[in-house]
Amino acid sequence: MSQSPDRRTLLRGAALAGVACFGAAACAGGGPESSGRPASDAPVELGPASEVPVGGAKLYDKQRMLVSQPVKGEFKCFSAVCTHMGAVLNQIERGQGVCPLHGSRFVAATGEVAQGPASRPLEEIPVRAENGKLIAG
Repeated sequence: MSQSPDRRTLLRGAALAGVACFGAAACAGGGPESSGRPASDAPVELGPASEVPVGGAKLYDKQRMLVSQPVKGEFKCFSAVCTHMGAVLNQIERGQGVCPLHGSRFVAATGEVAQGPASRPLEEIPVRAENGKLIAG
């Protein structure tokens, strides 16, 4: 016959579960009020500017950014964090960044909402091309 866990074991397990849930929520990108900006204000090198097609866009998953090049040599950068519930955009389809959570779509060239439920545009982040590389922030 197995013995029931004592009170201390149950409390320790509950405390560890709470810490795990809090940590997971903190890493998930937050809710609608989450900005999606990098943790510091230091500039972030994204990679070669040539990776962003003219008239198209590229997602930078690790940095949680979307960069578009509406016309040759003009780059726009936005947070890739959906303004509805804080999920990270996971694909670009027909010039729009797509949120996998509820299907919100954002125009890659402007950050504007193309389809809800999101109602606010993506946050714009300064970006520049320097020595052939994109620098955001």
